[in-house]
Amino acid sequence: MMKSHAYQNKGVAVFGLGKSGLSTAQRLHDGCANVRVWDDRPAGREAAENAGLDVQNFQTADFSNIDILVLSPGVPLTHPAPHPVVELANRSNVDIVGDVEIFLNEKTAGKLVGITGTNGKSTTSALTHHMLADAGRDTALGGNIGTPVMDLPQLNADGTYVLELSSYQLDLTPSWKADIAVILNVTPDHLDRHGDMAGYTAVKEKIFQNQNKADVAIINIDDAICKEIASKIEADNGAKLTPISVEMEVEAGVTAVGGILVDNTKLGAGWTFDINRLDALRGKHNWQNACAAVAVTRALGLSNAEIAKGLKTFGGLAHRMELVAKRNNVRFINDSKATNAEAAEKSLASFENIFWICGGVAKAGGIESLTPLFSNIRHAYLIGTASKEFAATLDGQASYTVCDALEVAVLKAAEAAELFGQEATVLLAPAAASFDQFKSFESRGNVFRDLVEGLGK
Repeated sequence: MMKSHAYQNKGVAVFGLGKSGLSTAQRLHDGCANVRVWDDRPAGREAAENAGLDVQNFQTADFSNIDILVLSPGVPLTHPAPHPVVELANRSNVDIVGDVEIFLNEKTAGKLVGITGTNGKSTTSALTHHMLADAGRDTALGGNIGTPVMDLPQLNADGTYVLELSSYQLDLTPSWKADIAVILNVTPDHLDRHGDMAGYTAVKEKIFQNQNKADVAIINIDDAICKEIASKIEADNGAKLTPISVEMEVEAGVTAVGGILVDNTKLGAGWTFDINRLDALRGKHNWQNACAAVAVTRALGLSNAEIAKGLKTFGGLAHRMELVAKRNNVRFINDSKATNAEAAEKSLASFENIFWICGGVAKAGGIESLTPLFSNIRHAYLIGTASKEFAATLDGQASYTVCDALEVAVLKAAEAAELFGQEATVLLAPAAASFDQFKSFESRGNVFRDLVEGLGK
């Protein structure tokens, strides 16, 4: 794990003691910083006390001997209103940063790959890391995915950190500079935290801050906002621009029109690879993720054979179009992360002959927007409190069975898919939240996986 030296004898306040906040506080404490911590949640404070950290209520604390405030990404910095601890730091002229800023001051070597976007950043980060590791490269994955950055190891000069970065993290990392930076898309999200779309876009664009001509900027030009960002980088003659697209082939970029990946970068020299039959990378959204990962790994020197092997052996992320099993002609896909219609649309568009398990707590708009994809559905199995609403939308357009419980839905869907006699997919893509029957989408997906594994036993 990362050892802290840069903040020795400095006063550091850490607010927000989730996984990353607690990790950062512990590393700073081990590095002889004068650390004090606080969390509004009793569980966070208890965890800090058990770790031997100095727990103090910041709302009544004196910040005169604090040099820096490390803020959890989940705490409002500016919108809808600054958190009281942020206001205290501002009044005390204390710099406010996040754990990634601390990491940048502690890491001693290794290249930095930063990946952001409203959607797809987790899959792209995981795929990039997998391809590097599969090729025998020294690499570490962290940030907004999996491991907190301060728990990552120190890499050597040939190593590569692959960091997934949210808008919140970018907003708290003033010295961020990536050797290779990726932006996948920018669509309305977290506007309550960034004021408006312009504010959200400006923060996402920080993934490219401080880059120069030696660095690489990888941008999805199918996204209108990202295309504008690409034009600015090109006009400023800054980082080397590598465009990616799944809609059109582009010069000096990486594309996947119709699922045929073409690498037209200088190092790629027109190399092609068919990703249509890779279960973990089905759908246009995953073709986009693959283009980005190929652009990154190509810039880091991977060969055609290494890139192809990495793509073929990627297993995907849990609960994101995860292939759980294949029994005869039937695939079982866990897309429990699809908690709204927009997310479910991607998996519904990626398969045919779908036996669809959906429902939970409905989001605004329900599944109305998915109507054009109902032709892909052989039968729907409805669970949770959304069953009645979803049934009304499906009525007359796709056949359905109200099952209420996931256990019933899996059994019925598996039986019907087996009897169908052709290639078919049992797809859990709920298009709804999970908390009516499960504590999280992860819990829902895990139950689905267990039920599938138990079929026929």
